[in-house]
Amino acid sequence: MPTLSLYGHPFSSYTQKVLIALYENATPFDFRTIAPEFPAIAQDWLARWPMAQFPVLVDDGETIAESSIIIEHLHLRHPGPVRLLPDAPGEALAVRFLDRVFDMHVMSAMQNAVGAALTGDRARLEEGLALARARLDRVYGWLDTELAGRTWAACETFTLADCAAAPALFYADWVHPIPDDLATLRAYRARLLARPSFARAVDEARPYRPNFPLGAPDRD
Repeated sequence: MPTLSLYGHPFSSYTQKVLIALYENATPFDFRTIAPEFPAIAQDWLARWPMAQFPVLVDDGETIAESSIIIEHLHLRHPGPVRLLPDAPGEALAVRFLDRVFDMHVMSAMQNAVGAALTGDRARLEEGLALARARLDRVYGWLDTELAGRTWAACETFTLADCAAAPALFYADWVHPIPDDLATLRAYRARLLARPSFARAVDEARPYRPNFPLGAPDRD
């Protein structure tokens, strides 16, 4: 039986980030969905991580929180053929840097817009969307230049940075589409969607698309 249990939700961007890492190496785990219809799971999750954020990984009784730390834990304790962090310290630092860029500048901008939509306040929604679009335009332009000539975010192999990039760019493009003239970034997002690990996560989340507060586009 798996010693790993992942608490999260299939439609959650940060949960998907960890699911990608697990699927990349076919790591056995139990998935525990946090939802109103599973109150016992939610209670157990909150007892383990009172900050009430997911995903949370439980490894043989040990609780690990925060998606990047969870993936680093998997890299150290449950390694597989896909090495999600390079062995060379300098290369690993570059991967960690881009992981932070995708989380803090792409994912967070998208989530701010979603959060504003969830308030139901039209003025807050318009303000949230305007801020998100401005932030995303800046980071989209930077990423289009930064990723030029690369297959994956940090190098020619799939890493932690790509686990972060996939859900971040997936949902951000729903909130504010990547402009047509940023061909490098658009092609990178397409490669992420074609990656079997992320394609699986996307398919598992399809039933929840009607819950996207800004309206999920009829694509992807």
